[in-house]
Amino acid sequence: MKIIEFIKKELSGWGKVERILFPLTILLITVISLCMNDTKIALISAVCGISYTILAGKGKISCYIIGICGTLCYSYLAWKNGLYGNLALYLAYYFPMQIFGIFRWSKHLKKDSQEIIKTYLQKKEQIIYGTVLTLACVICYFVLKNLHDANPVIDAVTSVLSVGGLILTIKRCIEQWYLWFIVNGLSTIMWIEAYQNGSNCFATILMWGIYFILSIYFLYTWKKELKSKA
Repeated sequence: MKIIEFIKKELSGWGKVERILFPLTILLITVISLCMNDTKIALISAVCGISYTILAGKGKISCYIIGICGTLCYSYLAWKNGLYGNLALYLAYYFPMQIFGIFRWSKHLKKDSQEIIKTYLQKKEQIIYGTVLTLACVICYFVLKNLHDANPVIDAVTSVLSVGGLILTIKRCIEQWYLWFIVNGLSTIMWIEAYQNGSNCFATILMWGIYFILSIYFLYTWKKELKSKA
């Protein structure tokens, strides 16, 4: 009974655009992926990834449950394509952080909609995050270059900013969407290059492209909600 009630709450509070957006994007990526003869792992990873992003954008705690499955699938794809920065990121960081996110978000849910209470960083915090992430990107680049990474620049930036983005996601900060905007755009380019080099991962390209669009959409909706409470 508790599971049914949980599902009902997770499906509540959706706007008209989101009710159409969610199933349509899943259907679109599934059909195109099948037409392009993508691997099953790439398709599952893409579906889980998009579901995670939409649920996280809505502030639904179930995003982390879907995220665990997507993390494992994407890790396999990163390993197969020699993107070791993304592989380390997803296995050593994303996986445990998905579990941590469940416990952290459960303490900051609205009673009526069961969505998270959204917030933002102070100016001082923004400067600290910006400085640390920039330095980390430079260090990560040199490490990946020495490991003969397939795309050390983009892999370094996306890996480091993804770390920062997930921290801000768990902290419920709107600034996460600025980082996801950069990560999603660069990741789309990275996987297009992998596809051109023979990787059977068209669904992954679509996944990151849709992520990019969703990051813009949820940045807008979070701004609108926080502004209404100011």
